[in-house]
Amino acid sequence: MNELHPSFLRGSCTLVGAGPGDPELLTLKAVKAIQAATVLFVDDLVNEAVLGYARPQARIVYVGKRGGCKSTPQAFIEKLMITAVGEGETVVRLKGGDPFIFGRGGEEVEHLREAGIEVRVVNGITAGLAAVTSLGVPLTHRDHAQGVMFVTGHAKTGTGAAEDPTDWRALAATAHNARLTLVIYMGVAGAAHIQRELLHGMAEQTPVAVIQHASLPQQRHILTTLGRLANDLADNGLGSPSVIVVGDVLRGMAAAVGQSTRFGT
Repeated sequence: MNELHPSFLRGSCTLVGAGPGDPELLTLKAVKAIQAATVLFVDDLVNEAVLGYARPQARIVYVGKRGGCKSTPQAFIEKLMITAVGEGETVVRLKGGDPFIFGRGGEEVEHLREAGIEVRVVNGITAGLAAVTSLGVPLTHRDHAQGVMFVTGHAKTGTGAAEDPTDWRALAATAHNARLTLVIYMGVAGAAHIQRELLHGMAEQTPVAVIQHASLPQQRHILTTLGRLANDLADNGLGSPSVIVVGDVLRGMAAAVGQSTRFGT
């Protein structure tokens, strides 16, 4: 780690989770951090209503990063943050969901610390939890799921990396044998591939829910099975941002809406 540069002692940096979208799901600590910020670096998935907590004179910089869209390079975002702290700003890096769950928060903390900057992190409600909660479904249940796995469907690739570095077959076997709920972020674009791979270790009748725009007024969802996932996604026109949830915890929801017979036993 580099030695602390004196100029960096004037500013501060906080990574703040803005939650899944609904501004009422912000934590009190997140609101306080936003209110104190002099500059906010904001991701695309942050609800504009969240920025209503910022002070009127705060500078808001949009640094969107979304799969399939033009994105601000990660290295450039980190450079902007380091520069702002060095200029004495109270910096808030505002991220959808939680900074440490597929939010690149770990990368940013590492680079900021290398520059001699200590970083605070304020957790936010992650979309995978908010999505199933909006359906009245838990992620764990003593009768159906003994744990949960959060997985990205859009893993980092690069020189020497596999086209899909995620071993979906191994995940399927583990989820099935250990009775775990599988929560997949950023998986809609690769849903057909993920479906094919998961079917090597999970039954076609395994319940699946796909929730788009979790916690927002425009939220949509489908309840289906692993065997029909790709077809039902196409038929219903669901896209990103969506969360895919796979597992027996969904059987309770199916029974409530009269669809339990679709899942078999």
